[in-house]
Amino acid sequence: MELKTIRQISLDYGVSRRMLCYYEEIGLIKSSRKDDYAYRVYDEDAIQRLQQIIILRKLKIPVKQIKDILNNQNAVAVIEIFKQNISELDEEITALSTLKSILMRFVDELQEKADVYLKLELLNDKTMLAIVNTLSFSKNKIKENVSMEELNKANENLNKLTDKDVRIVYLPPMTAAVAYATGEGCEGKANDMITQFVKESGLLKIKPDVRSFGSDCSKGAIGIGELSHAYEAWVSVPDDIEIPAPLVKRTFDGGLYAAHVLRTWDFEDWSLLKEWVNASDKYDNDWDSPRWISPETAEGQGFEETLNFYNFIQEGSKMEDLQLDLLFPIKKKGYE
Repeated sequence: MELKTIRQISLDYGVSRRMLCYYEEIGLIKSSRKDDYAYRVYDEDAIQRLQQIIILRKLKIPVKQIKDILNNQNAVAVIEIFKQNISELDEEITALSTLKSILMRFVDELQEKADVYLKLELLNDKTMLAIVNTLSFSKNKIKENVSMEELNKANENLNKLTDKDVRIVYLPPMTAAVAYATGEGCEGKANDMITQFVKESGLLKIKPDVRSFGSDCSKGAIGIGELSHAYEAWVSVPDDIEIPAPLVKRTFDGGLYAAHVLRTWDFEDWSLLKEWVNASDKYDNDWDSPRWISPETAEGQGFEETLNFYNFIQEGSKMEDLQLDLLFPIKKKGYE
């Protein structure tokens, strides 16, 4: 039986180590460890299960429903889940068809009038307002009978970020306790050190507005599916607090960021956020511009902020409760 390491799985299927860990934590897949071998491995059953998960996620099936589908021996229950998603698609198709008809009527009306500045009569139609108000849209917009290549393309188009998907936020200057780790599982190692520090120092009582950030500080670009080689975990602290080794105290200068909530654990949203920044007519990409001083790592990369960090720690730091905000460093165009 062929066994593959977490690195092989990540590269072969384009999934992040953290996504695999998340799937394991909620019981979707299982890994094992070979004797005298440091890394987790996956057997053929786990790999086949991962393939099934990837296809269902491409079909926009929520993770909770995927768990119900794969762990349910009752065909009737699984059929109902698929029917629910089909029903949402039917609503989407009906709504889009209605919108298309309305827009075509607008086009016809404009073509009949020489003055395009005349108010469209349809916009004053109360019946039209009632129709539009009843339209409903699901998040699923895919065709039937498509190949995996077409499905991937549709998924890429649907996930493309628009201005309404991205928030512009300013992170104020702050002092942070920082943990640094390298090698396999470096994200978990760094975050575990921060969690231990937060609990032992009583930081949540000292600073209830605490914020926590993570940053992949591997040398060179890290692509989707590649493992982090080095990672830092940050937590904001009072200026005068003592920081125990191996953690270090760091001063963050603050700055402007494009923000978007992480939707899936493949971290594809990082690529989509970068595309949005590079295409923006208001903001420039400010990645790698120094915003803190660090002898060990890069000084201006993006952050992954743990949302509601206070409650996350209080609830036991379970991965199933973890929500991340992706923060991409930017600056206003023309600003130096």
